[in-house]
This record gives sequence, C-alpha cells and structure tokens, in this order.
Amino acid sequence: MRYGWLAAALALGTPAAAQQGDIVLAELPPLSIKVGEKPIDELQAMLARGELTSEQLAEAYLERIRMLDRAGPKLRSVIALNPQALEQARKADRDRRLRIARGPLFGIPVLVKDNIDTAENATTAGSLALKDNFTRRDAPLVARLRAAGAIILGKTNLSEWANIRDTDSMSGWSAVGGLVRNPYALDRSACGSSSGTGAAIAASLAAVGVGTETDGSIICPASMNGLVGLKPTIGAISRTHVVPISISQDTAGPMARSVKDAAALFAAMIGTDQADAVTIEADARRAVLTPDWSKASLKGVRLGVVRPKMRASLAAQYDAQLAVLRTAGAELVEIKLTAPEGLSQAEFRLFQLELKSRLAAYLATTPAAVKVRTLADVIAFNTASKAELAYFGQDIFETTEKTAGMDDPAYAKTRDDTRRRATEAIDTVLANARVTAIVAPSTGPAWLSDPVHGDQSSGPSASQLPAVSGYPHLTVPMGLVGGLPVGLSFIGSKWSDGRLLELGYAYEQASRARVKPGYRPSVDAGAGIEGVR
Repeated sequence: MRYGWLAAALALGTPAAAQQGDIVLAELPPLSIKVGEKPIDELQAMLARGELTSEQLAEAYLERIRMLDRAGPKLRSVIALNPQALEQARKADRDRRLRIARGPLFGIPVLVKDNIDTAENATTAGSLALKDNFTRRDAPLVARLRAAGAIILGKTNLSEWANIRDTDSMSGWSAVGGLVRNPYALDRSACGSSSGTGAAIAASLAAVGVGTETDGSIICPASMNGLVGLKPTIGAISRTHVVPISISQDTAGPMARSVKDAAALFAAMIGTDQADAVTIEADARRAVLTPDWSKASLKGVRLGVVRPKMRASLAAQYDAQLAVLRTAGAELVEIKLTAPEGLSQAEFRLFQLELKSRLAAYLATTPAAVKVRTLADVIAFNTASKAELAYFGQDIFETTEKTAGMDDPAYAKTRDDTRRRATEAIDTVLANARVTAIVAPSTGPAWLSDPVHGDQSSGPSASQLPAVSGYPHLTVPMGLVGGLPVGLSFIGSKWSDGRLLELGYAYEQASRARVKPGYRPSVDAGAGIEGVR
C-alpha cells in the first residue's frame, strides 16, 4: 500500500474537503502504473496474473484525477471521492487471494454520477441546496455494482439538477463542481447532463462510469466525449434513490470507452427492484438485455438509415461510417423517422408535472441537514444564493412550481399519449422497413462553453424518440469532425438492448473509429481563419 492514509485523511477533513479531496490529491506521489485507455478485460488479466492489485489500480486512477481533473487541464469532472475506496480495493484484493473474485467488474473502480445515492458521499445533483445530503444509503443500482465486486471510486460532476433548471443553462456546470471541460478541446462543452461521467471516462479517470438520462443526458455526453453510451430500455435498471426528473423517462446507464466495457457495467446494474414498479420484468429479461458476442455481426442485418439535416462535415463522416457498415455486410435501407407534431411540448409538460411531485418525494427521504423539501424550497434557496444564479436562472423550476404536479387531472392522459405516440413512431418504421435497428448521427460535435448565452445547437439529435418511448439507444464513436468526437446511434425496440450492443460491437470492431483525447486548449481552426492579407 503506497498511501493508505488517503481514506483517513479524506474522512477527517471538512465536509467540503471530504467531498472534493483537493488537498489530499495534490499531495499524492506519482505512480508508474499506466491505466489510460485500458479496457476491463485487460485490467482483469493483469489482476489475475498478479501484475496489479485493485488497490494499485485505484491509486493509479486517483493519480490521474490529481493530474487531469484537479491540476493540468482541470477537467472538473469528478465532484467527490469515496473516502473508503482504497479500503474497499484492499478487501477486493483479499477476496481475490481467497479465490472468491466474481464477475468482470470485480476489483474494478467505477465512477457514479452525483445524482445517484452512494453510502459514503453526499448526493448533491450539483446543487448547493444538497451539499449536506449524506443519505448513508446506496441506490439499488449501486448496491448491485458492489455485489458484482466493483469499487465505487467517487462521484462525477453534472449539469446541475440534470439540466432541468433553466432554458438558458450551460451544460456541464454546477455550483458545487464548476464547469466540466471537454478533454478533446477544453473550451468546448462536455454536454449534459452526464458531463462529468463523459469527460472522466474519456480521460481514463476510472475504468467505466454511470450516467443518467431523461432525454439525451447519456447519449449526448457520450457522443461528444468519444464514448460508448447506452440509454437502456426503461425498466432495466432501478431508479430508486436517484434524484428524479421524470418517472416516465429517467434511467441510469453505462458510459465506457468500448462496447464490451459498457455491456459489462450494464449487466451489473440490471435487476428488478420492488420499490420501482417499472423494473418488474428486469430479472426475467436479463437474457435479452445481455449480448451474445458470438452473434455480434453485421452480415445480412437490415438497418434503417436516418438522414437528418446536418452540416456537410458531419454528413461526410456519417457517410463514411455507413460505408463501414456496408462493407461489414449490413443492408442499409433509407427511412424517415420524425417526431410526431407537438411531441416536444407534450414531453416538456410531462417533465414539469412529474418533476414537481417526484422531487418532493425524493427530498422527503433526505436527512435533516437538508433544508429543502419541495421545489418551492429549492427555488427560494437559489434566489438567495449568488453562486447558484451566477450564470443562468431557474425559469423551468419557476414555471414547474406553478403546475399541480402529478395531481393534475390531465397527467395520466399526457403521460400515456406522449409515450404511445413516440412508441408508434419507432415501431412503425421498424416494421414497415423490416429493419433490426435504426442508425443515425447521435448529435453534432461539441459547441463552445458559453456562460453568457448558454448552450448552442450543434446539429441533429437522435435522442428524443427513444427517450420518450422508453426504448434502448446506443451511441458508439464514429470518429472526429473538426477534431471533436461524434457518435453513431443504434436505436431498437423495447428490450432489444442486448442486440444493439451486439451490433454496436460489430461496428466498433469494423470502424475502430474512437480517438483518445488530447486535452488541447481549443480545436485547431487552421491558418485560413486569419485570412490572406
């Protein structure tokens, strides 16, 4: 053990230091173990051969956090460290010596988005209103990760309140964690709301990470940070003890540097939770949610190709990757997939009704140190805080507070109609075109982070229909556009997650399109930007 004092030092610090760990991390000595870009199977092979211990592995990731997140490019992607991480790694090492290691995640450090409860850290959702939210409990999905032997290394930064506070928000910023930087170009957005998980896993600050999505919050940061991201079928993973937005659309999901790593993390989180009725089928559906790598082929697979309006540079990259699919044996069928008229407005209304009620239900379970118990309380807290309103307001919160929440007489109809229309849009295309899955650009390349104007559009987004329908959505890196990552989406029917992972893996192996981050200050604009005079 090189610095086993880390856990004690973190535990004895002030609450802020215990969350951030900046002083302790700054003192960590350099390590010789190289873990950057290493996949889980390679790490497990090193652990099995005795070339590495889980403690050393955790220490190596902590060093990368010190070098890349706190110093150097200052990604600000990790909001809190688990003060018991090294002790838990030592326990994994003891179990391995006793030959009771279990599963692909055993002894592997994982980062978890900071809107998911973990026993050792506060769950802040990035908000100062929740800085004392030490629930001392694990969300069921975290308990499943621990049961699979994973080490919870810490919590990741996020767009505050999962990007539901204001229409002019800046993705990746929270009052607790600051602004997450994109490791491919530091002045660019890491997208949101799972921005911290996206940047951290792209930078190899842990083996894999957990994000959450309501609409686009896994897919966008995964795409813009050069990662694989899976927004699972709603009902595959429990949402209990996760700070909520929408009970209809919220889900956690894996973010990783490879499809197999994402699949391993996903498999560990799948499961029925009696407290979350939507997961009642999860255990029974495990077989179809889990990929069979022997079937990971594109030969003879019919894929529906969506061609949204996009910039020429993204279109060229998309066309190049469609050619990869064809060469690998896929049959591509041009399709049209559009959102039904008024779906965006109905989805947003559903968010408002569910947010008001579900947030109050979550806050009611938090400790006495948390003084906010309703959305109205959060609004009042923010209004009194200069730090919270430094860059943008809370107009979504304010309009949401004026609703009746899930007590609105129209709530059930809004929920059912919205889901039905999105489901029919996807099902109709899949059936009429006789395709296994739909492919599309996940979104465009990252925009500039802008505290004045907030987020800017970067092109098409494939997220809405699978998000509203509850269907699975996988993004896989398809290379760079202007030096910035973009992803290729695979969208399928309900419970087709395993099949999407098989197709995504086949594409990943054929394309080898992922490029590791370079931590540049900005993209290379080229000499032409200065003109010819």
